[in-house]
Amino acid sequence: MKKAIVLGGQTGSGKTSLAIRLCREFGGEIISADSMQVYRKMDIGTAKPTAEELAAAPHHLIDALDITERFSSADFVALASKALEDITSRGKLPFVTGGTGLYSQMLFNSFSLSQSGGDPEVRRALAEEAAERGADALYAELCKADPDSASRTQPNNVRRVIRYLEIFRVTGLTPTQMNEINNSGKREYDPLYICLWSADRKLIYSRIDARVEKMFASGLEREARSLYDAGLENAPTAGAAIGYKELFPYFRGEYGLEEAKELIKRRSRNYAKRQQTYFKRIPGCVFVDIDGDPYKTVKELVLAHLER
Repeated sequence: MKKAIVLGGQTGSGKTSLAIRLCREFGGEIISADSMQVYRKMDIGTAKPTAEELAAAPHHLIDALDITERFSSADFVALASKALEDITSRGKLPFVTGGTGLYSQMLFNSFSLSQSGGDPEVRRALAEEAAERGADALYAELCKADPDSASRTQPNNVRRVIRYLEIFRVTGLTPTQMNEINNSGKREYDPLYICLWSADRKLIYSRIDARVEKMFASGLEREARSLYDAGLENAPTAGAAIGYKELFPYFRGEYGLEEAKELIKRRSRNYAKRQQTYFKRIPGCVFVDIDGDPYKTVKELVLAHLER
């Protein structure tokens, strides 16, 4: 089987810099598993690799789409599969790098919503919608998004309707489509899952805070303003991305800049918690503490995986 490395982890854990060092060591190339770095014109707020970093190692799925295009997990699988084939055909080692664990699991046919725990926030939002709009409205949405699943349940089975809609909103796929991906052909790749994390929560939080401050010093407010002026505040791209969506209300005068900045930090910290929780549910995922220099540990893990 072809080898692949998945380097995931929390926001601010140093995935990009470590992946570049590993690419130099092992002759690898990076496939970005980030739901927002795929878009052009969203650079600072997504902590996209710098020009120097992009030059230091080949990157795939960076600046691949226009900001107005939708990008689902299924789209990621399609693009990343082509990149995997290209990289391995040239004898290179693919490093799938990013904090979106769902993407890497689906890429390697190992995703299960029940195993991953799904997305509690999406589930909670759907439950609130059911209470506000009624079960029939939610069922009508399911009929439009996933007629096959809708035909197998009743409108009054709210729990199941919510579950099916959760799958669709999280993955962009119906359960039938997910099964087709998970059962499609033989699994050609043998991925090693590595998650960078910190046992010291204060360390990762301080990194996140410093990262946000650096973003503002680099021009995040200006970048977000250009998206706002382009009418993208409600787009499923910029309108959903931490670092941008907090600044849009500031531009409307709803609160001050410092409040927006603190909101970005707080939501980034909460996102880091969810990232760690997600990777904990991936079978066989190895956690490497970032306290100090994790390069040696990760390098040894990669060597052992390649020799298996």
